[in-house]
Amino acid sequence: MQLKHLRTLLSPQDGAAKVTCMAWSQNNAKFAVCTVDRVVLLYDEHGERRDKFSTKPADMKYGRKSYMVKGMAFSPDSTKIAIGQTDNIIYVYKIGEDWGDKKVICNKFIQTSAVTCLQWPAEYIIVFGLAEGKVRLANTKTNKSSTIYGTDSYVVSLTTNCSGKGILSGHADGTIVRYFFDDEGSGESQGKLVNHPCPPYALAWATNSIVAAGCDRRIVAYGKEGHVLQTFDYSRDPQEREFTTAVASPGGQSVVLGSYDRLRVLNWSPRRSIWEEAKPKEIANLYTVTALAWKRDGSRLCAGTLCGGVEQFDCCLRRSIYKNKFELTYVGPSQVIVKNLSSGTRVVLKSHYGYEVEEVKILGKERYLVAHTSDTLLLGDLNTNRLSEVAWQGSGGNEKYFFENENVCMIFNAGELTLVEYGSNDTLGSVRTEFMNPHLISVRINERRQRGMEDNKKLAYLVDIKTIAIVDLSCGYNIGTISHESRVDWLELNETGHKLLFRDRKLRLHLYDIESCSKTMILNFCSYVQWVPGSDVLVAQNRNSLCVWYNIDAPERVTMSSIKGDVVGLERGGGKTEVMVTEGVSTVAYTLDEGLIEFGTAIDDGNYTRATAFLETLEMTPETEAMWKTLSKLALEARQLHIAERCFSALGHVAKARFLHETNEIADQGGEGTDFYQVRARLAMLEKNYKLAEMIFLEQNAVEEAMDMYQQLHRWDECIAVAEAKGHPALEKLRRGYYQWLMDTQQEERAGELQESQGDGLAAISLYLKAGLPAKAARLVLTREELLANTELVEHITSALIKGELYERAGDLFEKIRNPQRALECYCKGSAFMKAVELARLAFPVEVVRLEEAWGDHLVQQKQLDAAINHYIEARCSIKAIEAALGARQWKKAIYILDLQDRNIASKYYPRVAQHYASLQEYEIAEELYTKGERTKDAIDMYTQAGRWEQAHKLAMKCMRPEDVSVLYITQAQEMEKQGKYREAERLYVTVEEPDLAITMFKKHKLYDDMIRLVGKHHPDLLSDTHLHLGKELEADGRLQEAEYHYLEAQEWKATVNMYRSNGLWEEAYRVAKAHGGANAHKHVAYLWAKSLGGEAAVRLLNKLGLLEAAIDHAADNCSFEFAFELSRLALKHKTPEIHLRYAMYLEDEGKFEEAEAEFIRAGKPKEAVLMFVHNQDWEAAQRVAEAHDPDSVAEVLVGQARGALEEKDFQKAEGLLLRAQRPGLALNYYKEAGLWSDALRICKDYMPGQLEALQEEYEREATKKGARGMEGLVEQARQWEQAGEYSRAVDCYLKVRDSGSSSLVEKCWMKAAELSIKFLPPQRSLEVVRAVGPQLIAIGKHSAAAELYLNLDLVKEAIDAFIEGEEWNKAKRVAKELDPRYEDYVDQHYKEFLKNQGKVDSLVGVDVMAALDLYVEQGQWDKCIETATKQNYKILHKYVALYATHLIREGGCAQALALYVQHGAPANPQNFNIYKRIFTDMVSSPGTNCAEAYHGWADLRDVLFNLCENLVKSSEANSPSHEEFETMLLIAHYYATRSAAQSIKQLETIAARLSVSLLRHTQLLPADKAFYEAGIAAKAVGWENMAFIFLNRFLDLTDAIEEGTLDALDHSDFQDTDIPFEVPLPAKQHIPEAQREEVRDWVLTVSMDQRLEQVLPRDERGAYEASLLAASTGVRALPCLITGYPILRNKIEFKRPGKAANKDNWNKFLMAIKTSHSPVCQDVLKFISQWCGGLPSTSFSFQ
Repeated sequence: MQLKHLRTLLSPQDGAAKVTCMAWSQNNAKFAVCTVDRVVLLYDEHGERRDKFSTKPADMKYGRKSYMVKGMAFSPDSTKIAIGQTDNIIYVYKIGEDWGDKKVICNKFIQTSAVTCLQWPAEYIIVFGLAEGKVRLANTKTNKSSTIYGTDSYVVSLTTNCSGKGILSGHADGTIVRYFFDDEGSGESQGKLVNHPCPPYALAWATNSIVAAGCDRRIVAYGKEGHVLQTFDYSRDPQEREFTTAVASPGGQSVVLGSYDRLRVLNWSPRRSIWEEAKPKEIANLYTVTALAWKRDGSRLCAGTLCGGVEQFDCCLRRSIYKNKFELTYVGPSQVIVKNLSSGTRVVLKSHYGYEVEEVKILGKERYLVAHTSDTLLLGDLNTNRLSEVAWQGSGGNEKYFFENENVCMIFNAGELTLVEYGSNDTLGSVRTEFMNPHLISVRINERRQRGMEDNKKLAYLVDIKTIAIVDLSCGYNIGTISHESRVDWLELNETGHKLLFRDRKLRLHLYDIESCSKTMILNFCSYVQWVPGSDVLVAQNRNSLCVWYNIDAPERVTMSSIKGDVVGLERGGGKTEVMVTEGVSTVAYTLDEGLIEFGTAIDDGNYTRATAFLETLEMTPETEAMWKTLSKLALEARQLHIAERCFSALGHVAKARFLHETNEIADQGGEGTDFYQVRARLAMLEKNYKLAEMIFLEQNAVEEAMDMYQQLHRWDECIAVAEAKGHPALEKLRRGYYQWLMDTQQEERAGELQESQGDGLAAISLYLKAGLPAKAARLVLTREELLANTELVEHITSALIKGELYERAGDLFEKIRNPQRALECYCKGSAFMKAVELARLAFPVEVVRLEEAWGDHLVQQKQLDAAINHYIEARCSIKAIEAALGARQWKKAIYILDLQDRNIASKYYPRVAQHYASLQEYEIAEELYTKGERTKDAIDMYTQAGRWEQAHKLAMKCMRPEDVSVLYITQAQEMEKQGKYREAERLYVTVEEPDLAITMFKKHKLYDDMIRLVGKHHPDLLSDTHLHLGKELEADGRLQEAEYHYLEAQEWKATVNMYRSNGLWEEAYRVAKAHGGANAHKHVAYLWAKSLGGEAAVRLLNKLGLLEAAIDHAADNCSFEFAFELSRLALKHKTPEIHLRYAMYLEDEGKFEEAEAEFIRAGKPKEAVLMFVHNQDWEAAQRVAEAHDPDSVAEVLVGQARGALEEKDFQKAEGLLLRAQRPGLALNYYKEAGLWSDALRICKDYMPGQLEALQEEYEREATKKGARGMEGLVEQARQWEQAGEYSRAVDCYLKVRDSGSSSLVEKCWMKAAELSIKFLPPQRSLEVVRAVGPQLIAIGKHSAAAELYLNLDLVKEAIDAFIEGEEWNKAKRVAKELDPRYEDYVDQHYKEFLKNQGKVDSLVGVDVMAALDLYVEQGQWDKCIETATKQNYKILHKYVALYATHLIREGGCAQALALYVQHGAPANPQNFNIYKRIFTDMVSSPGTNCAEAYHGWADLRDVLFNLCENLVKSSEANSPSHEEFETMLLIAHYYATRSAAQSIKQLETIAARLSVSLLRHTQLLPADKAFYEAGIAAKAVGWENMAFIFLNRFLDLTDAIEEGTLDALDHSDFQDTDIPFEVPLPAKQHIPEAQREEVRDWVLTVSMDQRLEQVLPRDERGAYEASLLAASTGVRALPCLITGYPILRNKIEFKRPGKAANKDNWNKFLMAIKTSHSPVCQDVLKFISQWCGGLPSTSFSFQ
């Protein structure tokens, strides 16, 4: 916080005159200063002195100067000031609210010692300290004082905490004591808190600590329980003196301490929780600060000094302006003053918890404050100054605030609505809702106080779109839930919160009574609704009616009046209520009956007397009558019987009024008033609650009165009951009296009932018959058999019944006496058809059908059509049944009956049923019925009226011709158009593809938006033209804004501008031009606008638009020079010469040269005038102007004249003029341009000799440029130089000759130049010439000539290069050989390069074989390359074979690579090993090799590997790992080849299978999945199912492992103790197609399910796996058979080469197969074995 000096309120005096005390009022409006002369000065908040008054001593006898004022404080309401004096007294002065009010002493408190300090923390409570050490309390209400606590030490200082609920006193012995009136739940201790080292004269209680200082020049901050928090020690500072006074800011965040010439400021840092010292405020000559006072809003601090001065400072952390309307002054971290800059009003926003205020916003029409702290939310109403602080955890600033309600702020956050009442520091409530619209939430907070209701706070809100919840906010529970059938779009509670209005999406208005939980629909088509403020009167609009409910308790009573427009609002004030209605362009006020409104308010407030007085003034109308009724009911409830009596009198209820009058008289006499038992009983009687009245009488033992009451009411039964209950002696008398009374009053029926109850049946019957009640007599007879036997009596009763037309009862009687014929007649006459039919079924079955029809007819007459249907069906009257069903609206039944009828009968009824379904919008059923009734046209009409054009069209197309459909639809559309249903008409037109008619319709009715929409949809190409056409029409109608829209849509902004111009609407024209017309259009419009205004107005306009200069330029550009001159004269005088110049140019263009000359001279541009005359060749005028106004231009005139002469080819005259103008250079140039080089050279020689050389060179260049003609000139000149012996110049001249189309001439010239240079010029020069000429000759293809020149000067290398360039290789070689043998290699190298570049490989072979081979490789001519390499040595051949093989392998041609090595052999080069391995890998992995046809591929691989192994034996790689690997590969290739050979002969299939099995031991080199698959399939083919199952199972495991990418899951148990390897490489891909894999899966699954196989590999005599070379038990390794690969255990045939053997049986079997089949492939196998094994064993078999 910073202190800034604002002003001096009171000027200091020369001597000591200290300010003893100061105080600010609580409302911040007044500031009081007490000076040394005991006068109190009063200032306003702006620092203006407004008032003063003198204090008085306790006793005048001691004089006015007998005391000092030591303490002063304002009361909390700011209307009083307490003054504490040293003459042992405290006075309280009433100073009033306004300046100048009379000052009156209203309290005084006499003490036993001097008052030393004083505070007024709360209403009626003044706290003060005395010199004797006591701290006391004075109560201004009781005018008494009492001691709070006492010490023995003088009270030097007294202060309160921020809330005023606690006090601190500082004493002379250094003690600081704390006392709480209310510790506000802090739990802090009371009593002696701390012992300060010196008297704490400067004592302040801040929010977080207590600050004390005194004469030891130390400031100490103590914690809440007295421990030292911080010390600021200035005792060593020579500038500092003792601290005299201290004050804490109202927010408790800052403390200011006064000393000598200085104010020290401490600010509390919430983040660091320590005090930080700000820069002290030092004021020279201030002297000691004696008093400090801080304004309650924290914005000002006043300091009083020893010399009587009072200085005012501004206290502010920071200040900002909000939206230029509010000033926000942060006077502390937790306190902000918000000042309205326009009205000057201020509001202090403060966090009560001391949290730092982060951001302040002013929202809701700039009336409401919202501010956040870290843990709370501050809200406030600027108008009423009601502020709230509620706990609020930060939610990222996502809250939405609604301020529609003046009493409460609604805050939405994350689906939760929170309500905060302004002025309350607790949230009013919170509910979950997703609906944030204020129209869907209604809050009422104590808006109209009601009797017996302290807090009335209600909320209504939407739980979901159809459910309203009502909550009592003061109690926090739900008081109502309304579930509605459609979506609610508006709701509002009335002001008392007893009624809820809501409207749904169908515009139906509902009223909900919260107490009775009843819902009433009170209005349809409600477009506006509002409660009248301050009442329960309701105003709503329904179409053109204004509806007013003056008494909402009777919602059926509504006052309606006609209006022509829409209701827009309600205004209530000045004793009247008006409904504002817009009618066209004007607003009309409809005045409501204020009296009726007033009545409702009086009723709600319970003021029935006022309501009665008001109703007295009104005429009796239905509304008034309703109000009297309401008042009568309420008055009776409230026992205000006089008012109720008046109400019934007004209503004309005389009996009630008289009864109440009598009751009032009883009440007045009874002494107990309305509580008197007779009054209570009469009120119960009035409410017709006779039982309650009886109870009241009987409670008082007033039996007679109860009986009298019943007798007066002629309620004899109740009277007799009371008499019976109480055993009254007059009981029999009462009964007789009752019977007599009945007879007297001719109540024979009642008398009969009495006789019947007493058991006298005959007497009862005679009384019933006398009373004309034969039915009762009949009932009695039917119940008593003895009476039935009396025939005469029965006949008498039946006659009476028939006479009285009581036929049914007569029928019952006839039936009872067994006379069915008469009974049936009576039943029919009495329409008792049910009984008639039942009787007929028993007695007359033939009559049943007729009776059923008659019953139906009767029911139809009774309008009970639905009941009649079944009777007609029973009677088989179909037509009547259909008519009844239709009449009863039993449509489904009607359809059912119709469907059973003949088509002709039914067809006329179907349309009637269809009409019903059409009205229910069940169009499909209606259509079906119309179709059944052959009324398709009606179905089409139905769909058309329902706006279902598609169905109508579909139906019409089925049964009508297209042209008829079109005519129908267009007619219908025209009808719709007449009714104003344009959208429907449009849909009809579009349905029949006539959009143009719809467009015409919209145009005719000026519905241009719809017209444009249709044009855009159906004729997009005409859209622009339509917009333009509409624009013109609208312009003609004067609807310019609309015209503008259409012009712009048509991209015709110019038309828009012109329209506005022609109508004088320049601003609009300018706007359009600026927005749509490109960069300069608006400038042009502005110019025209200005031009239309003229003069000063134009200048002002252009200045405003910033286009003045541009407009002047524009005027000049458009030749409006007068306007331009006018503008420049008025505003931009410096532009005038420029306009003169442009005017002159214009005149020049117009040919007005004299006027132009004058304008040029005015513009200060005489040179332009000269140029004008020069241009027009008026030399005389030009000379004149130049000599008069621009002497520098004279020469230019002469030059111009000379140009004219030149154009006329008068060179002599031109030369003379130019020389006069001293421009020989120009003359020279003109001669050069004319090609008169001799004259040019002459001029140059005479006047410009220094340029002669350059001119000569230029002449030569020019000659070169001129081509042949120029060259001939050069050659000619060269010859002249040559003849003149100027050889150097001649050479130069010859060299300058360039190609001019004649290469022979050029060559001759160059040769001539070289010849002359060699002959006549020094060697150096001749060398230069030859070096220059040589390349030129080479460039034109004369290589030999160039070489000869070079050789003339012994330039051997250059000569060789020339021959090479000309590809004359023999000459080049000869020159090199003869003149300089060093260059022979140089020539050879170039020759090779040449051949290479030319691709002449065949020629290159003779020169450089390796280069030729590399070139073949580059060109991809591999065959030629290999062919050529074959002719070279073995090493070269195999280098290129390897390259070719690598290329083939890369291209996927593994077989061709193999063929290459078959052809050329396989050398044992280690660099080739990878190629061999790759060929082997590709071969064994390739598909389709497990067949007889694959033999030759395998044989080739075998032969190559055999060749390689033979070569390896002879090489340094013998017996190396590589050698062993290739031997294994050879063995594998041999097995594969032998297998393919064996597959070609049926008898060798077991050998083929065994070879496949043997190959499994080599799976570290073969793809494992392929090997196991082939072995398994082969084993299966020869019936070795055990082996097949194991191998194929292994194959499936491998395929799964390939899918998973790891072999870890493989189970090796089947292959334990075999030589089949476990550690094999995982194949990168599946080698067997999916289909074959699936076949194997199926087979393996089938076999494993059968469980007929043993999963064990076959064993031999060794106990080992039969195909394993290694016996696990002995470790002995057997040799493999060459034919099968199986181990040879006996019958061995050995070959010459060691380690090679065969099983005799297999060998003989193989030989036998060859003999019988003569298979060439098997013979080839034997041939290979012979080579490999060093010959065959002795046998008679021959290869022939």
